[in-house]
Amino acid sequence: MIPYSRQKITNKDILAVKKVLKSNFLTQGKTVEIFEKKICKFVKAKFGVASSSATSSLHLSCLALGLKAKENLWTVANSFVASANCARYCGANVDFVDINPKTFNIDVIELEKKLKKTKKSELPKILVVVHFAGEPAEMKKIFKLKKKYKFKIIEDASHALGAKIYDSYIGSCKYSDLTVFSFHPVKPITTAEGGIITTNDKKLFIKLQMLRNHGITRNHNLYKNKNKYYWYYEQQLLGFNYRMNDIEAALGISQLNNLKKFNAERSRVVKWYKKSFKNLPIQFQLLSKQNLSTHHLCVVKFDLKKIRISYNKLFEKLRKKRIGVNLHYLPIYSQPYYQSIKKYPKLKNTEAYYKSVMSIPVFPGVQNKSLTLVSKTLRKLISTN
Repeated sequence: MIPYSRQKITNKDILAVKKVLKSNFLTQGKTVEIFEKKICKFVKAKFGVASSSATSSLHLSCLALGLKAKENLWTVANSFVASANCARYCGANVDFVDINPKTFNIDVIELEKKLKKTKKSELPKILVVVHFAGEPAEMKKIFKLKKKYKFKIIEDASHALGAKIYDSYIGSCKYSDLTVFSFHPVKPITTAEGGIITTNDKKLFIKLQMLRNHGITRNHNLYKNKNKYYWYYEQQLLGFNYRMNDIEAALGISQLNNLKKFNAERSRVVKWYKKSFKNLPIQFQLLSKQNLSTHHLCVVKFDLKKIRISYNKLFEKLRKKRIGVNLHYLPIYSQPYYQSIKKYPKLKNTEAYYKSVMSIPVFPGVQNKSLTLVSKTLRKLISTN
């Protein structure tokens, strides 16, 4: 099976992990802190807090911003469920904004319309902006709305490490309060499992560090009781064990050296597909010339009226040919859990999107013969000639 995506592990990665395995600290050593600093230096953010996953990072971000029960968080439904679940962990309400049918990112016009018609008491405390497939959303426009409507912004950049808006890397938090990255194996780089939050706000940074580690601090400058004995520590918040370990961080440090190369490989593959599918009834994600995408996913949208096979049959036949196509994503509001909360209205562009798209293989190290197989198979299955 040719997967839609997968990690690329080098000998240097293996040696980096092996070094930690032979060291005194498998967790709570210095390697995580080194990884955090390297990520911050890369994206040009002041602070970084690594965690066990992007999901835990989203949860920590909501907690740090003070999201409480019955308050509101908005995001898109065209994302993994974690983008919304972070609100539910806090007991908050979730609502969804439609996507742009060309960029597959949050539609800023629809967002503004929704903000205008929402009562002040029901406006979002937090907006989670997803950079879908590594293509940055329209952050400058969203930032203007943030200032007008007084909501906080979390960038869900799980797909977007290495992406840029103009000359600013996603993660610099130029247009947001916090940014979350994922290091799951299919992401731009991997730590096996893991995530990180970047921010420029020192107060948020300190709070995130405590929340990640049971709400505990060992910084005597922060103690309530001003005790400076070495053995003393304080739990000041109800936190969680969301720590990243040193083994994962070592892998991340090594992988980071290849980030630009990995993203360039993905870019090459997407360009290859665009050229190969030029005359087919297929739409690719519209990319802004001002942005740099990571091409985390290569999503193709079919004009179902112009292909000779149904979507379900096409998906089935591609999988039988051992081409690992996938769907990113089913609308979050369609999931049974969210349906049990309330009857969410279907969003026009989100619905049209998920019924007509597939993610096709794109990852560092994918062989040209695999790309050719994908191209020939798709062309044969959908061609009306």
